[in-house]
Amino acid sequence: MSGNGPIAQPSADLLGLLEADPHGCALATAVRDEGGSIVDFTLAYLNEAGCRFLGRPRGELVGRTYRELWPETVTDGTLTLYRQVVRDRLPTVRTVYYDRPTVSGHFEIRVVPFGDGFVARFVDLTKLTMGSLTDGGTRLYDALDAAFDGFVLLRAVRDDAGAIIDFTREYVNQFGAKLAGRTAEDLIGRGIVEQPSGAGDIRLFRHLRAVAETGDTWHEQVTASATAQVWEVKAVRIDGRFVAVSYRDITEQVDHQRELQRSVAQARAAADRTTALQVVTAALVAATTPDEVYLALGTVLRPSAGGHGLAVLLSERNRQLLLRYHAGYEDDVVAQLREVPMSHPYPATGVAVTGQPRYLCSPEEFAAAQPDPDSRISGGGRKSWAFLPLATAGQILGTLVIGYQQPRQFDDAERANLVTFSRLAAQALQRALLHRAHLSIAADLQRALLPAALPALPGARHAVRYLPWTEGAEVGGDWYDVIHIETGRAAIVIGDVAGHSPQAAATMGQLRSALRAYAADGYHPADVMRRANEHLLRYEPHAMATCCYLELQLADHTATAVLAGHPPPVLRTGDRAEFLRPKPGPPLGTRRAEYRDVTLLLPTGCSLVMYTDGLIEDRHHEIDRGLTELRQAVQTAPTNDPDGLVDHILSAQVGPSPRSDDVAILALTVHHPATP
Repeated sequence: MSGNGPIAQPSADLLGLLEADPHGCALATAVRDEGGSIVDFTLAYLNEAGCRFLGRPRGELVGRTYRELWPETVTDGTLTLYRQVVRDRLPTVRTVYYDRPTVSGHFEIRVVPFGDGFVARFVDLTKLTMGSLTDGGTRLYDALDAAFDGFVLLRAVRDDAGAIIDFTREYVNQFGAKLAGRTAEDLIGRGIVEQPSGAGDIRLFRHLRAVAETGDTWHEQVTASATAQVWEVKAVRIDGRFVAVSYRDITEQVDHQRELQRSVAQARAAADRTTALQVVTAALVAATTPDEVYLALGTVLRPSAGGHGLAVLLSERNRQLLLRYHAGYEDDVVAQLREVPMSHPYPATGVAVTGQPRYLCSPEEFAAAQPDPDSRISGGGRKSWAFLPLATAGQILGTLVIGYQQPRQFDDAERANLVTFSRLAAQALQRALLHRAHLSIAADLQRALLPAALPALPGARHAVRYLPWTEGAEVGGDWYDVIHIETGRAAIVIGDVAGHSPQAAATMGQLRSALRAYAADGYHPADVMRRANEHLLRYEPHAMATCCYLELQLADHTATAVLAGHPPPVLRTGDRAEFLRPKPGPPLGTRRAEYRDVTLLLPTGCSLVMYTDGLIEDRHHEIDRGLTELRQAVQTAPTNDPDGLVDHILSAQVGPSPRSDDVAILALTVHHPATP
């Protein structure tokens, strides 16, 4: 292989010219094999600009072959191109992009034959100014003119103090000029402050100045106030002196996006209405009393309907509307709504008569509905209203009033939603009113079956509580009793017939009467319980009941107790409470049952608590837990007064919460017979 081929030495003037060129210049000589074929090139000269572009000092490059310097590019056609230039003696131009360890950049390379080698001038297009001094610059201009986006290159204009006061348009592509409604010739060379293009240049000046001063890229959507056009604008700093701005008209895309957003908003509003309806429906279905219905209206329906004030006015014999519930209304408005005659022009009265909803969208409409200012019912702080009939099954119960703090136009969808709300409210309210009537009947029956008054006992004070838990007209079977037997003797009884029905209540009445009769006949407590069991088996063979029976001998401070499947009583003595443990017998209604009684001491000052199992257990609350809670409540009670003791037990969170069964409690405190 031969060394470098002959090459004419460049003159000093030529070297000086190459060294002064702002772009890279290199001289290379051919390396030929023994047959004379070019196999490589040796770098004979490289100017300073070329060293900067390549990022390596001249001493590392000059004198080395192409294959040594850039081995990764040997197979990309560049070496072949150089051979062709030397062989054919014809100059050529090539644009290449490298991202290799030995060379990186976007270059335009012009190659000219020189002796047995070539001169190469390479331009780094990433650092190219906008002048059209090269074919690459010309092609860049052509590419920008063909772009869909507007593009402008701005040169900062500074005052004597160095502050930017304007930007001169160094270049505007054809599309950018068209978007501005001008020609490129009208814009190039003019300042954006001096001669705005109409595309918001002056308004963008402060952003462009910030880009030129900080180097930070700015990218935003800008809306032209005069035309409502929307532009997407991006500005970047170039070479410290220039700002390149690209922009496009995205009005159509933005309008499309807004239409999509409106569609999404409408779909979301429909989904919200459906969700609100489901929430209101669930709340009203769960409500069983009028108070629960009103609570659901205030806490669920009012925010679901968007209202800031709510009132429920119920009709009383078609003579007047009575305020049954309100939320968010001022005191003076509430006072005016307490009783509203049907003859009053307040819109709620007409709705309660006709069953047709009415919507008032402004205070002016509200005032016009009540022309007489002296009798007018105030609207308070509200600016619009929905008056909705509470109608169900052909009956109008009254009017639901929803007030809003702002004027409101009720569209068809909202009106339909509000009417649905009012119908649900009417159904729930009617159901709750019927339920309350049934509960009243049940409560009256329970009170009739329990003793109207209990006899006083010399030497003891007692207190009772009965807490019914009923569904509809169902009646529980819990009972209590205090039976005077003879002087110094009395019986206290508590029991529970299984079930919640009129039949359970009737059985409870029979048992209570039978126990009274057997006690009055003087039977011993175990015999009283045995006879009561036989009575139940004879007359109510399918019934079952539990019972706790204590015969008191107050003069002796003793009690004889017997249990029939019932939880044990609690005895409190001093600061200690414990369960009495007489031998339990089976529940009443059990064949061949045996009952035993036991005599217990009742010291002066002690307290005795008897109860039914609804106080301490249900299927979610274990009996052992309830018994522990009860014993602690009795032990920690701050008083021995029977009424205070019962109140303390009921407030001490004993047993299930909420309760799911009737509860009866009897408390008795023993004192000296002489104590009043």
